[in-house]
Amino acid sequence: MGAVPSLPRSPNAVLAFDAATPTDEAARALLGATLLRRLDDGTLLAGRIVETEAYLGLRDDACHSFHGRRTPRVVSLYLPAGHAYVYRIYGLHLCLNVVTGDAERPEAVLVRALAPTLGLERMRTLRGRGRNDRPLCSGPARLTQALAIGLELDGHPLDRPPLWLEAGAPVPDADVRTGPRVGLSALRAARDWPLRFFIAGDPFVSRGAGQQARRADGLTAAGRTPASSSDPPRRPRARRSAGT
Repeated sequence: MGAVPSLPRSPNAVLAFDAATPTDEAARALLGATLLRRLDDGTLLAGRIVETEAYLGLRDDACHSFHGRRTPRVVSLYLPAGHAYVYRIYGLHLCLNVVTGDAERPEAVLVRALAPTLGLERMRTLRGRGRNDRPLCSGPARLTQALAIGLELDGHPLDRPPLWLEAGAPVPDADVRTGPRVGLSALRAARDWPLRFFIAGDPFVSRGAGQQARRADGLTAAGRTPASSSDPPRRPRARRSAGT
């Protein structure tokens, strides 16, 4: 995608977005940020982002805007950076994405997992779970259910209630791993692109995050949109990381 939280990232500051930033860098930068949700009754729910995936738009056959695809379902993916793109998967679950590009470059970052920090009792109720909090938000469908994120929030600007992002403490490159995105068909050319980012050792990262993962030390601007949909992003030194 093309937007990234501006730096420096002071805690409790609402994130700003710059659509000139490559989407893979946005996905990396969102690690450690806080996603907050204010419910209608005033309850505040929140979690720290520990896992993301980048989707590179027109040249990424795992992205909903591949080759300029534009349907009523994906209209929000063409909004300016910093909006929510919420869609239904398998006709049942919802996924939350942060739009990072614009109408010319419809890209986004999928929020894959959160470490819950506020409102855990309410999250347990929304998820219908007991006190095992590890799986509360460890997956894109789980976190939307735990935070009561519905389709009514599709297209919502993520700098204001009832759903918004705040900066958190930066995550060192040594603590970040990257690898292929989850759940992509073997027929997709982009299946093995290293566009999944997660915090190593965090118990709230979704299952399978360690597969084919590599450290992200020395993360650079490399790994941007490939020259063609069949070419993987170039990998910077020591870097590796279902569709949006």
